[in-house]
Amino acid sequence: MIDVVVMAGDSAPVWILAAGPAGAAATYWALYRYYRNTDKSHAYERDTIIEAQQVTGGQEKVDHVSRTRKSSIDGDNSSKHRQRVQRLR
Repeated sequence: MIDVVVMAGDSAPVWILAAGPAGAAATYWALYRYYRNTDKSHAYERDTIIEAQQVTGGQEKVDHVSRTRKSSIDGDNSSKHRQRVQRLR
């Protein structure tokens, strides 16, 4: 009966010690997948090829902003790359 208690007490810490590295590996894998998005945007460069076109525009001045603390422009879409780049059809 004493042998059963000793064996039960020895097996639990080994499992707990093995859970640490397994949890670390799972966390690393989850963060890697989250930041790389390898399964969602695997061919972004190939899928978003666009043809070059002539630059069009005018010389008309629209507005002048000076000495401002505002660091962004209204209607900025620099973080919305899929909205800016259109697919080739």
